[in-house]
Amino acid sequence: MQVDKNDPELLRLDKQLCFALYACSREIIKAYKPILDPLDLTYTEYVVLMALWEKDKVPVKELGQKIFLDSGTLTPLLKKMAEKSLVVRERSPNDERSVIISLTSKGKGLEKKCRENPDKLICEAKLEQVDGDALMKNLHKMLENFRDGEQS
Repeated sequence: MQVDKNDPELLRLDKQLCFALYACSREIIKAYKPILDPLDLTYTEYVVLMALWEKDKVPVKELGQKIFLDSGTLTPLLKKMAEKSLVVRERSPNDERSVIISLTSKGKGLEKKCRENPDKLICEAKLEQVDGDALMKNLHKMLENFRDGEQS
């Protein structure tokens, strides 16, 4: 994509993809709040749970890579989730430096309660399924491109 660096409109907020993504992210998190509050979950805790529902019993490092959080941010979050009895943190028997995160029965039980959440959010966004699918595909492509750039 070629950009005209002399365009006086170039740095307007409404022309910035990064700002649109940032603003939408904040609005999505805000829309999830009334959905997650009755479950006593923050959005970030919900993201951790979704990752663990996909694959349980994972090292903190692997979990952090999956959800794009560094261990400095993830560790206090996991401690809080352990206090809420959602996860268990245990040292790996194979590598003392590695901490394995596992769901508790309470953490597993929330999966069924959260199954309607994506539909609730789509309704809130008033987005057609085909548009949502296209947006998701493009966002995943962007993430992949950024990750490929980090590895080069």
